[in-house]
Amino acid sequence: MKESEIYVCEICGKIVEVLRDGSGELVCCGQAMALEKAKIDDSENAEKHVPSVKRNGNRVEVTIGALEHPMESKHYIEWIEITQGNRSKRVALQPSDRPIAEFCVEEGPALVRTYCNLHGLWKKEA
Repeated sequence: MKESEIYVCEICGKIVEVLRDGSGELVCCGQAMALEKAKIDDSENAEKHVPSVKRNGNRVEVTIGALEHPMESKHYIEWIEITQGNRSKRVALQPSDRPIAEFCVEEGPALVRTYCNLHGLWKKEA
């Protein structure tokens, strides 16, 4: 297991993020949890899931989807996160929110990740 990997229980839906590299396996509901691999594009749902990133100096605005992602109780973006170096910032969203988050970052590259309750983990370099 590597730092920042996301694992999902395929029975109950619990989500776990690894905070420190380690060995062994994560188990929930009596079975190994599944590693969630981040998608970047090339899927039928990419237009609603790939993060759109706008940088203006140290301010970053992230919108989920070229067509704004639905935010309904059965289908929504659970969180938006930006990571730069050893710092991560995450905004938790509710179905009534818009799929948008703003962050302050340092100059240089960053990674944006987002999680859809139905379609899983997505990422984009910022």
